[in-house]
Amino acid sequence: MDVFWFLPVHGDGPFLGSQVESRPATLDYLKQIAVAADQRGYHGVLVPCGKTCEEPYIVSAALIAATERLRFLVATRPSALTPTFAARLAASLDRLSGGRFYLNVVAGGDADELAGDGVFLDHDARYAHAAEFFTVWKRALSGERVDFAGEHVTVRGAEAPLTPVQRPHPPLFFGGSSPAGHAAVAEHFDTYLTWAEPPDAVAAKIADVRARAARHGRTLTYGLRVNIIVRETEAEAWAAADHLISKIDRETVESAHSAFRRFESEGQRRMTELASRADLVVSPNLWAGVGLVRGGAGTALVGTPRQVADRLLEYRDLGIDSFILSGYPHLEEAHRVADLLFPLLPVNAQPPAAQPAPTVAFVSPFGGLQPVRSAS
Repeated sequence: MDVFWFLPVHGDGPFLGSQVESRPATLDYLKQIAVAADQRGYHGVLVPCGKTCEEPYIVSAALIAATERLRFLVATRPSALTPTFAARLAASLDRLSGGRFYLNVVAGGDADELAGDGVFLDHDARYAHAAEFFTVWKRALSGERVDFAGEHVTVRGAEAPLTPVQRPHPPLFFGGSSPAGHAAVAEHFDTYLTWAEPPDAVAAKIADVRARAARHGRTLTYGLRVNIIVRETEAEAWAAADHLISKIDRETVESAHSAFRRFESEGQRRMTELASRADLVVSPNLWAGVGLVRGGAGTALVGTPRQVADRLLEYRDLGIDSFILSGYPHLEEAHRVADLLFPLLPVNAQPPAAQPAPTVAFVSPFGGLQPVRSAS
């Protein structure tokens, strides 16, 4: 199991839906979480994106030197960049980190936020755009000079001369619960990432993506994004869950869910539906209380170390090998999860890829700097 943690680049605290004891996303605080995750043996950290987040590429670059083995799973909206520029960003982060850069592709989301970025594609068109975007991205990172004319992306002579450490390119994670999302990941991406729903629902999503990928002759890996509330006893765990939402009132929940229902996201619709139930325990140890006010990953596994580990292993048995966990507040919970869960799980602690081959530059007679790789 590759176990990731989460960097709260939008802020952190012990209560959902409240500013009581809140912690801003300062570089110092994010560094503390990243160093803790690095030292405790997490495979990496997810760095989310959005208009209320510090920019994930910048945060990841700032934390490379503070960490040694930690991978940065950087969320990105392809509609906010050009594929060639994104390829060069990926190559730089991968090279400077020594192969510790992964990408989490976010094609959907809040249509109002996307409109603020100048993006007016409808739901299915965003997935079609992402497929074209990463077709160019992958070809450029492979060393090609790319000419491409699609419905949404057109480039001529696209290049990323400084190739990444990880070959053929850094891993691409992709989430989506709609048919368009499943079709895109099956054909173009490496790891299908889903939020934690009851195991039967997750199994059905994996089966659909796996069948679609097989029709393209492809085999994917699978990941799960879930919050964790683990304590020594079951009573303590559920008390911690109640404490997490103790500052929320009904008006706050209704306002949050009204906003979530505007999203053109099938995954968000499913999370909001789970959080709208009278009984928020939607499956053994799976609690939808986080989704009362939090968009995105709205479920948590709640229980003793043995209970939570068993639930994670059940998801692993469905074919999932990457687990992106989080807990509030993220600094303390990074240590707690490592202390209580890691001894019960087959956590993968393999080192990252090797450092890139040295590159020097010379001035081309045709203009500009050109890279030259050493023969070694």
